[in-house]
Amino acid sequence: MRIVFVGAGDLTVETASLLISRGHEVVIIEEDKGRIEALSDTLDCSFLHGDGSRPNILQDAGPEHADYLFCLTENDQYNIIAALVGRSLGYGYVVVQIHDLDYLNICRELHLEHTVTPSKTISRYLADTVSGVDILELSSIIKYEARFLTVQITADNKGKIDTFDLPKEARIIGIYRDNQFLIPDSDTNLQENDEALILTHSKHLSELTERFALKKG
Repeated sequence: MRIVFVGAGDLTVETASLLISRGHEVVIIEEDKGRIEALSDTLDCSFLHGDGSRPNILQDAGPEHADYLFCLTENDQYNIIAALVGRSLGYGYVVVQIHDLDYLNICRELHLEHTVTPSKTISRYLADTVSGVDILELSSIIKYEARFLTVQITADNKGKIDTFDLPKEARIIGIYRDNQFLIPDSDTNLQENDEALILTHSKHLSELTERFALKKG
């Protein structure tokens, strides 16, 4: 896969290092030339010097060949603009880092559903740890070909859950609605703006992500 990052902060460096070690192609866009020079000796990837929110720079990174665009600078507004520009250029899956939670609703309104909120994620992990729950155990639960994904329910696909057309090896196992997690049954109605949590065999991931392209950012 080809992954493009906007911003060369610590999160980008750690993630890029893992992806490179797994054989993926990585491109990092960064305004600070000194930062690029410092990282060039340690990261085996391509760098683009420039403003990652500019259409010409994101175009140079090759959206037609990229599988992901990660906007991970420390500036929320910059990340949002880069994500919107990237989406307009054809990046298939756009992920946005948000520090100020006030911007989450803005991201939803702009259909930038794939957001990373470090403070929220870490605080939830710490609170769960105090409660005796280790969310990192999920890595041992999701084995072999099992995969999770979430899809946005719209006016076109809302309705009774047992009429929701999915592959044989895929099930809706949870619903996120109004900041709550619900466990559905066959009589549950999917409502517009719900997020459906789907457990599926990995062979259906491409089919499902393409079908629900609106969740690609």
